[in-house]
Amino acid sequence: MNRLSPDGGGDDGNDGSESLASPLLLPQRSLINSTSQVALVGANVCPIESLDYEFKMAFFVFSASNLVLTLFATLITAFIAPAAAGSGIPEVKAYLNGVDAPGILSLRTLFVKVVGSISAVSASLVVGKAGPMVHTGACVASLLGQGGSKKYGLTWKWLRFFKNDRDRRDLVTCGSAAGIAAAFRAPVGGVLFALEEMASWWRSALLWRSFFATAVVAIVLRALIDVCLSGKCGLFGKGGLIMFDVYSASITYHLTDVPSVLLLGVMGGILGSFYNFLLEKVLRMYNYINEKGTVYKILLACLISIFTSCLLFGVPWLGSCQPCPPDALEACPTIGRSGNYKKFQCSSGHYNDLASLIFNTNDDAIRNLFSRNTDSEFHASSVLVFFLICCVLSILSYGIVAPVGLFVPVIVTGASYGRFVGMLFGGRPHSSLNHGLYAVLGAASFLGGSMRMTVSLCVILLELTNNLLLLPLIMLVLLISKTVADAFNGNIYDLIMKAKGLPYLVAHTEPYMRQLTVADVLSGPLWTFHGVEKVGTIVHVLRITKHNGFPVVDECSQDDSRVLYGLILRAHLVELLKRKDGFMSTSAESRGGGVEFSAADFAKRGSGTRDTIDDLEISAEEMEMYVDLHPFTNASPYTVVETMSLAKALVLFRQLGLRHLLVIPKITNRSPVVGILTRHDFMPEHVLGLHPLLFRSRWKRLRLQVPRTFSIF
Repeated sequence: MNRLSPDGGGDDGNDGSESLASPLLLPQRSLINSTSQVALVGANVCPIESLDYEFKMAFFVFSASNLVLTLFATLITAFIAPAAAGSGIPEVKAYLNGVDAPGILSLRTLFVKVVGSISAVSASLVVGKAGPMVHTGACVASLLGQGGSKKYGLTWKWLRFFKNDRDRRDLVTCGSAAGIAAAFRAPVGGVLFALEEMASWWRSALLWRSFFATAVVAIVLRALIDVCLSGKCGLFGKGGLIMFDVYSASITYHLTDVPSVLLLGVMGGILGSFYNFLLEKVLRMYNYINEKGTVYKILLACLISIFTSCLLFGVPWLGSCQPCPPDALEACPTIGRSGNYKKFQCSSGHYNDLASLIFNTNDDAIRNLFSRNTDSEFHASSVLVFFLICCVLSILSYGIVAPVGLFVPVIVTGASYGRFVGMLFGGRPHSSLNHGLYAVLGAASFLGGSMRMTVSLCVILLELTNNLLLLPLIMLVLLISKTVADAFNGNIYDLIMKAKGLPYLVAHTEPYMRQLTVADVLSGPLWTFHGVEKVGTIVHVLRITKHNGFPVVDECSQDDSRVLYGLILRAHLVELLKRKDGFMSTSAESRGGGVEFSAADFAKRGSGTRDTIDDLEISAEEMEMYVDLHPFTNASPYTVVETMSLAKALVLFRQLGLRHLLVIPKITNRSPVVGILTRHDFMPEHVLGLHPLLFRSRWKRLRLQVPRTFSIF
């Protein structure tokens, strides 16, 4: 890739958003000579006490600014929008699977996500911006899908055409694709990311819609980059749409390179799965701490910030000072915002390689690791220390109550791991794979081992690095790392969803579900309503239950049997009780009562506060009245027979994107409906809780089993 220019920008540039540590806070002075006990800085002589004072002040300013930014991000997240914590990718993925968690796509969440993410990545935390940008794109798409925000008076009538579940879900999918495209300037990678990782239902129309959204993102980015070429926008706009250009026309592969690349993939899968394991344990511990209250959330974030500042400022003292290379393409040592050669405590004409990795933005650190023709610029020990720092700090930083991402920290960690492997195995005769190319392959292997994506990661890395010649090797390490990591645990986002209690339905069915019928997992009691029901009965049922759907049953006048009429939702019942226009004095009155309702009255609410049964005021006289439920009931709900296989019912439930699935009896002389299946009834925890004997007999996916005493995964 092209190297950075002396002013710290270069032609590969970045947006300067993520930072391991701010280089502006370091004193650009040299250490004193041990013989003279003075340090020459320019033409001035500085006593040792003055130099120590400057380093102490630099650490104070560095740690204090990090603490203030972290505290600000935590406060606005904890008090304004707790749903904005984390990367947001697990929440959006669960929403696209059918989990409608409250507040995850609201306007407040959008505001906190943008402002909090800027503060978090500016606070030297080892966190990323890609996840928050995916969540941001999803929030914008959801607000468009619901016609804006009625609460804040931001509504547009023309957007009412998107106010249905399918179009809103499609818009959120396009928004998540646009977020990845904006984060990595990878429009095609964004489409494939939404297809491979985010969407649970995909159709051809959604493909070109998401492609159109990412194409618009690319055009807008290109336009803004052109506007900012004058230098008035800081680091934004430098480098064009290729963030980490490592293009080389002379890359060739030899048989001797294959073993090291295979080892890179295997070790990447093992390290990625171990990274997921550690992150899951830390998140569970953080959840226990955060449940104690808001004060504990804030204290935890402050402790992580202080620990991060101490580690980032103290570890570079362990790095060695190296003489500046005579053929350096930029000023050495670099004095400024970014660059490969950070002076830190070294004397004039020398640089600290470890400080050059730490006191840079995450994007610059990746660029330094990906750089070609830099095999002698970093010591193996420095790269190994940097790998451990990134791994530990990214795990500790993710669980705090702030908008933080994982994508870029995993890339940094994998790049440092790959570069270290390249230092061990690279440099052989007849090999064209330099340390920078090993860093690219290491990032791919670590991403594959942690996130378990293949096609989308491959395209994103190719769009990031502009090196199509690496395609075969990137495909190889991604496939190997994913295969190895799948033998230990699941991908990182599935583990986070499980830790947060989001009931995500996976695409495959567990084999033991073929041994069960839907009747085996039904749980009661089942509450039903008559076609013309008493208001008091409806209010009583809504208050004692939390169900969102209720079967409506009619009495057959000929033989006194009961027939299933349909399904009515809780939200529709609350709206009927709120309007009170359909109340009747007796059950014998004509259906509908001549009252007209519009479709907007029963349209699904957005992300704001919804009416509940406790918010309604109903008098004792109204409790004795009746309401006709027939006009508001879904008369054609999806049903299955009670003897159907649970595995088949799960496939039907997930593929159709259902929320309720009615179970009808096989024998006609029974109740017309015997139960309702929701996504919780298909969760393995629920099924195995009802049938614990299946836990030992169920067939599991291939997992490496170790003795319980030495069990790690």
